[in-house]
Amino acid sequence: MKCRHCQTELKLSLIDLATSPPSNAYLTQKKLHAPEKYFPLRVLVCTECWLVQTEDYAGADELFSSDYAYFSSFSTTWLKHAEKYVADMASRFGLNSQSHIVEVAANDGYLLQYAKARGIPCLGIEPTTSTANAARAKGIEIVEEFFGVKLGQQLASQGKQADLTAANNVLAHVPDINDFAGGFAALLKPPGVSTFEFPHLLKLVTENQFDTIYHEHYSYLSLTAVKRIFERNGLSVFDVEELTTHGGSLRVYAQRKDTGKRELSPNVAKLLEREAGAGMTSTAFYADFQNKANKVKNDFLAFLIEAKRAGKTAAGYGAAAKGNTLMNYAGVRPDLLSYVVDLNPAKQDKYLPGCRLPIVSEAHLKQTRPDYVVILPWNLRAEVMAQLAYIREWGGKFVTAVPELTIE
Repeated sequence: MKCRHCQTELKLSLIDLATSPPSNAYLTQKKLHAPEKYFPLRVLVCTECWLVQTEDYAGADELFSSDYAYFSSFSTTWLKHAEKYVADMASRFGLNSQSHIVEVAANDGYLLQYAKARGIPCLGIEPTTSTANAARAKGIEIVEEFFGVKLGQQLASQGKQADLTAANNVLAHVPDINDFAGGFAALLKPPGVSTFEFPHLLKLVTENQFDTIYHEHYSYLSLTAVKRIFERNGLSVFDVEELTTHGGSLRVYAQRKDTGKRELSPNVAKLLEREAGAGMTSTAFYADFQNKANKVKNDFLAFLIEAKRAGKTAAGYGAAAKGNTLMNYAGVRPDLLSYVVDLNPAKQDKYLPGCRLPIVSEAHLKQTRPDYVVILPWNLRAEVMAQLAYIREWGGKFVTAVPELTIE
């Protein structure tokens, strides 16, 4: 396979997580009686541009179907993050009723609802019908297509150029990262700004966050790689911030390479130096990741088996893609983890792909009173522990498996 960005032959492996179905391909009762499609889940490193990427197997049409079940608005932490983002961007870049915000991967309108509330004209781009309809129900205009240069040019020709584009947790999801980045250069007004948020590869590797690897994530990103990709496709990075979201993310600010005049922040050089200092432009940085992931898998599986032998019960919380990666890699089945609770009605009464754990409402947790609740979206650990604090009443304990097994 060749690098999706620079076409260099890929030879360095980061990790091999065997095979699993797409992480958001939730099963209905009817589908339990049909075969599932599994894909190899292997991640490679380009030693030329240092883009880390999944090996090609599954196409976007198989991963992002019309009944895609990830809705952003079911996390209060994420909603607060989105509201603050809109307030901060409006303040920093002087956005008002004469401005235009375009969000790519607008999902269910979780972010643009706050732009709308401020009277800032906005447009969402969202290719999955289920979430696009949820955004429309909030009164947000949605273009239901995949984004790239062609759509960026089309919107610009229709007078829909953007003062600000937002792209949160989507840069990793695109198979053609060059076309995707080029779309923003086409869509921005000459002085416009694009922001991109994505989990930081430095955190993923150093903190053993291997469960953030799944088929829907085609790329795993550093500032080193993103800066190079953007420059080749008409954008220049002028600032970067480090965020706590998703276990440690970056927010990268970019402008059009041909017309942008914003001053380069020293944050960019500092982070590039830190990445280089950590060894991210050397093969040694990626060498031991597989062994670290295997330890997490083995420790978690051993815990579940011992709990079962001791007559204890365990349930999961959060039918998230992270959890699906961990469950399938560890080979967990309903005999070890009875069910998974999720607040999203679109997921309830379905089953996790591969491991086929039933997804239930929170009422089921209160009724069955498990001894252990495994928090699968560990990045929302504090939020979940506060929400489910009542499990302490029956002696229940919280468990997280990543970056290491923790029971409390």
